[in-house]
Amino acid sequence: MDIKLVSQAIAKFLGGLLMVGLLLFLPAGSFGYWQGWLLMGILFIPMFIAGLIMMKKTPELLRKRLDVKEQQAEQKTVIALSGVTFLAAFVVAGLNFRFQWIVLPAWVSWAAAVVFLLAYALYAEVLRENVWLSRTVEVQQNQKVIDTGLYGIVRHPMYMSTLLLFLSMPLVLGSVMSFIIMLAYIPIIAKRIRNEEKVLEDGLAGYAEYMKRVRYKVIPFVW
Repeated sequence: MDIKLVSQAIAKFLGGLLMVGLLLFLPAGSFGYWQGWLLMGILFIPMFIAGLIMMKKTPELLRKRLDVKEQQAEQKTVIALSGVTFLAAFVVAGLNFRFQWIVLPAWVSWAAAVVFLLAYALYAEVLRENVWLSRTVEVQQNQKVIDTGLYGIVRHPMYMSTLLLFLSMPLVLGSVMSFIIMLAYIPIIAKRIRNEEKVLEDGLAGYAEYMKRVRYKVIPFVW
């Protein structure tokens, strides 16, 4: 077992758990924010299980997913904008609970939780299909074009799943205002995709032909 990888994964997991908890419960002013606990459960329990599976079966993929050292300036901007969006959405959700600005019925949170878990399953399938997935935009050694499974439907099924995840999160938290804030993720991810496809088209053999075969980027028949 790679002790360094295990230590890195545990540190990232606990750091994320603490950060999300602070962003939700400090603005909420209460640990009684049940939607916050709901999100923490559906976010971190599957994440923990997925981490254990990758640690055992595909440690190299886990190492790539933990690597967030983006080299390209344009992608660094995208990551920064995404971080600000998440920060704002989570804080506003907590404040919405504290001050009861717009109260959504409980079923909205539970329905959004179901969508979130389905998107998580989709995310897991993408990880299974593509062993070259990385959190940074790059062409890796011996990388090949994946054009089967979900990749035969859209060019970026990972972003399809993350779009569902990110847009369902504010509704799990019961916040319409956070949902509106999170819509900013759409142009942010569109910017990342434009840059990523240019890198892959220039550096990955067969990707230009793949783009011609698979028309849609994220959402079938839409985008």
